[in-house]
Amino acid sequence: MSVAFIPFEAEELLDWGELADAIVAGHRMARAEIADTFLTREPDTLITRSAWIDGMGIAVKMATIYPENPADGVPAVNGAVNLYSDDHGTLEAIVDFHLVTKWKTAADSLVAARLLVPEPPDCILIVGAGRVARSMRAAYGWLFPSARFMVWNRTPAGAEEIAAHYPNTLFATDLESAVRAADLICSATMTREPIIEGHWLDPGQHIDLIGAFRADMREADDVALARARIFVDSRETVLGHIGELKIPLEAGVVSAADICGDFYDIEAGAFTRGPKDITLFKNGGGAHLDLMTARYILEKWRAR
Repeated sequence: MSVAFIPFEAEELLDWGELADAIVAGHRMARAEIADTFLTREPDTLITRSAWIDGMGIAVKMATIYPENPADGVPAVNGAVNLYSDDHGTLEAIVDFHLVTKWKTAADSLVAARLLVPEPPDCILIVGAGRVARSMRAAYGWLFPSARFMVWNRTPAGAEEIAAHYPNTLFATDLESAVRAADLICSATMTREPIIEGHWLDPGQHIDLIGAFRADMREADDVALARARIFVDSRETVLGHIGELKIPLEAGVVSAADICGDFYDIEAGAFTRGPKDITLFKNGGGAHLDLMTARYILEKWRAR
């Protein structure tokens, strides 16, 4: 079979709910073997993420992250996803990097929200105004169509632009007030210092943290971690690698025992909450999720 080259335009074939279901189903299969490499030249990063799931195949995702690129009109994140067959290890597809990343990242958070947000939220706050923030506005708008949205960004113009693009969406000028007013807070920034403070949080809120991907990055402070029931998509790819939890774990703010579950614990019923709990989900976006997403995309592409 020839290699499929799948462009970003293939997203018209995709469905948020189908992909979320595919991710849950993927975690019923053999546990993924995962390996990541990080190379840095400040402020830039090269990430190579590989995953192998017996029965699904192999994915290798390479990404360059150059935070200063947008000033030159170039996307900050670029790369490619190679998908290999399970039976012979042959290259099956090269999938547009931004397509896989957009849909993987958003569906990752949707899986957690479907389990941890039992009642439709009245208000959802998106923190950040980049590509991920936009895709989360679309994905959460699909999952919770009756919710009203707010967007906050360090540079107000970015939040204003998103608010103008989507219906029922306002831009927020004060982060603390916006956090206090929201039922679900989704943060997708590249900050290295926490910007979400735990003493702002109220019982019943759900916090979705996406932005941090390096060991020196985090979006929520120690108080937020200490007050919340903590969930991750993968202990293996988050706890020892991403500052969101690596830093407070090393400082003794929280312990590994405080992690209530990852996606391999869904079938055991670990993703639960009480009505007064604050839940915090760290979306680490490991390579096994890229594999599950790329496999879903290839199946939809072949069936088109």
